[in-house]
Amino acid sequence: MDAIKTNKTVDAKGLACPMPIVRTKKAMKDIEPGQVMEVQATDKGSKADIEAWAKSAGHQYLGTLEDGEVLHHYLRKSSEEETIEKKHPHTITNEALEASIAEDTVVIDVREPAEYAFNHIAGAVSLPFEELEERMNELNKEDTIYVVCRTGNRSDLAAQKLAQNGFEHVINVVPGMSAWNGGTAALNH
Repeated sequence: MDAIKTNKTVDAKGLACPMPIVRTKKAMKDIEPGQVMEVQATDKGSKADIEAWAKSAGHQYLGTLEDGEVLHHYLRKSSEEETIEKKHPHTITNEALEASIAEDTVVIDVREPAEYAFNHIAGAVSLPFEELEERMNELNKEDTIYVVCRTGNRSDLAAQKLAQNGFEHVINVVPGMSAWNGGTAALNH
C-alpha cells in the first residue's frame, strides 16, 4: 500500500470499542485544523464508528483503506467553528430503563453481533451500527426506541442518526451494557 502523507498516526490496533474513538478524539486535539490524521485499527466496527464520530464532531472523514487485518482510517481536522461535537439530547440511565422496561419496550442493541450473542437485554433487537442505515426501515417511527451499546458512545451516534431520519422518540441508554445489572439473555445454539 502506498503511504498517504499524514500529520499524525494513531495506533489503535488490538483495541475494541470505544477505545479507537477515545484515542482518535484525544489525538485530534494535538493537530491543527486542516491537518490529516491516520488511525490504525483492527476492530471491524471502527470504520462505522470513526466515520460517524467524525461527522458528529464536524471533522472530515476521508476514507478507510484495508491492509490485511489493519484498517487505516483517514480524517481531516476541521476548524474550531466546525467542531462542536453534538450529543443526542435524550438519554436514560441503565437503572431507569430497567425499572420501566416492559414487554412492548423497543430496545435496539447496536453492538457487533458477537457482543449481542453472548449478553444482551432480554427482548432487545440486534441492529449493528454499521447496518443501521440500511435496516432503519425495520423500525417504527412512532415507537419510543431505546438504543444501547457497550459504553453509550456508539448508541449516541446511532440515536443521532435515527433522529436525523425522522425518528422523534429515540433515547440513548447510558452507560450501556458495560454496567448493565438488569436481566439479560444470550443466544443458545
